[in-house]
Amino acid sequence: MYQTKSFDDLEVGEKVTISKTITEADGALYIAATGDFGPVHVDEVYAGATRFGKRLAPGIMVAGLCTSILTSELVGVVGISIEDRFWFTGPVVYGDTITFEVWIAEKHEENRTIIWQASARNTDGLEVLKAEATLKFPRRKPAA
Repeated sequence: MYQTKSFDDLEVGEKVTISKTITEADGALYIAATGDFGPVHVDEVYAGATRFGKRLAPGIMVAGLCTSILTSELVGVVGISIEDRFWFTGPVVYGDTITFEVWIAEKHEENRTIIWQASARNTDGLEVLKAEATLKFPRRKPAA
């Protein structure tokens, strides 16, 4: 079932860490769903001639894993994303195991928002992604 933490349940500093191996199937499903047929993702010959030397997993797919970890493991599904920023700081290739750390960095009572941040590292410890985003939570229901 879905997590349903309220704004009042959340604390600055709460963190979750999850690792996931990025598979060819992950990439194929994402690419088919989005139409992101960039040659660096799908063409081995093209990708081999780039500075990376091999195909890369779509960066925004990897970024999306941060948001899924956020809602499934940390804050739940009540908040609505109103701003997302991602920095792609290193390549992710198929077969990489990425460790995601997602945490609550700030909490703003006046507008019922939280700022969450994330960092993702590959098995060599290289940071491949940074993220910062804002979630807005609904107002409290008036007492009956």
